[in-house]
This record gives sequence, structure tokens and C-alpha cells, in this order.
Amino acid sequence: MNSIDPTATRRLTQAEQLHFSERGFIKPLPLFAEDGVAHLQQRFDELLGKLPDGIDINRVNCWHKANRWVYDQCCTPAVLDYVEDLVGADFYLWGCHFFCKLPGGSSDVPWHQDAQYWPLTPAETVTVWLAVYDTDDSNGAMRVVAGSHRSGMMDHEQRQGENFVLSQGIDESQFDAADVVTIDLQAGQMSLHDDRLVHGSGPSVSGRRRVGLTMRFSPSQVHCDLSVWPNFEAYPMRGSDAGLNPVGKIPLGDACPTSMFQMSSEFA
Repeated sequence: MNSIDPTATRRLTQAEQLHFSERGFIKPLPLFAEDGVAHLQQRFDELLGKLPDGIDINRVNCWHKANRWVYDQCCTPAVLDYVEDLVGADFYLWGCHFFCKLPGGSSDVPWHQDAQYWPLTPAETVTVWLAVYDTDDSNGAMRVVAGSHRSGMMDHEQRQGENFVLSQGIDESQFDAADVVTIDLQAGQMSLHDDRLVHGSGPSVSGRRRVGLTMRFSPSQVHCDLSVWPNFEAYPMRGSDAGLNPVGKIPLGDACPTSMFQMSSEFA
């Protein structure tokens, strides 16, 4: 497991918890120390190299089901402390995805709300966005519409084109551009955001890598509609499991996913 920064990691303050409730996000939060960042970047390169030719890393997910090292990053105690301060003592992990903008690429993430894509009830998922490299406006940092999670679900329209990472997006006329905030992070730092928060990102224009590892956590009372999402699996992290969702198998090896929403049994 990567080396955390013991002098900086902590529990969330009351002010940060209130900010999350009112604004829908928290940034930046300290996590990995300098040596941990170096290892994080080394392992990303190794995992990127494992993908078969023709597989776009942005088009595969559920890394926590395939790869023990990635799963262990999701279990980092400091990460779980931050999440617990927002969702309570009983929660599980269910998603893990690398969102990458590599030099020469033109990926674009349209404005969207995560909850639009997920048949989860209630909508209470918190996402960790861990910066593998420094991220800012010049290399396509995530941008959020502060407070938009309190406005309910917005209309999403279809987005077509190879440059779009997601197939649906929100028109900018539905929110105030003055509320847009850049989630700029140094490598090894992380942010947290609500699943109803409007967010997106433009292409990188700097030639620098922008890579984020997302981890999705939900309180134990959140259940998935398996008729819509039959491959959903929960990984209890802390507290008690309510037994509402199938539990996935913890990976043992160093495999990588090759498509979206694979089952953990495919990597046993």
C-alpha cells in the first residue's frame, strides 16, 4: 500500500462537512506522501501497460474487482475516514475507475450528474477522486457546479462522438456559470463529491497527463436495482452490511478489466 502523509491526513472538520452538504464537494484533501505519489504513478504506468491493445482505459471500470493493488488503495484507512465522516459508520465500495487524459488524446467529459447513470436508491453515493498527477485547468481538471446537488436531477441529453467519455450530458443553460469551480489537485491529494453534483471536464491543452482514480462509496442502506444492473456487487468497507446487495469477491492478483461492469468471478 502507498505511504500516506501521517502529518496531514485527518478527519473532516465540521466546516468541511457543512461545505459538502451545502456545496456538494470538498477539495483538496491530503492523502499520499511524496514516496507514495511516486509509487502511485509507477503502478499506473504498469496497469496501463497491462491493457490489451485497442482497449481505452477510460472505457473499462471495476478495477477493484480485478486488481488487488487497486482494491487496497480503496481500503486506505485515511480514505475511509474521510468517507465515514460524510456517509456514517456503515458503508461499502462498489465502483473504481481511472479517468485519464493522456498527451495526444482529446477526451471530453460532458456536464452530468453521476446519479443519472446509477440505478441506486437512495442517491447517496460519495465519490473519491484521487489525483495520480497534478490536475488543473490546463490539463482538463474536473469542474463542478457548486451547490447543484441541491437542485434535483437535471435533464440529460445524448452526446455522440469518440471524444466524449460519457454518452449523456447537461446543457449549460441549466445552471449558472458563475457557480463553476475547478477541482485542482496536486498528485496524491483527493477530493470528494456528491452523486447529484453537476460536473464535467474539458480536454487537456497542456500536454501533461491528467489521471484520476475514482472510488465510489455508498451507505449500507443504498440498494441497487439488479434488473437494471445485474453485475452490481458491493464490497463492505466499514460497519455492518445491510445485506441488500450481492457481495463481490476480493481480488488476489494483478489483473485488469477489459470491459465495463464485469463480475468479480471473472477474475477469481
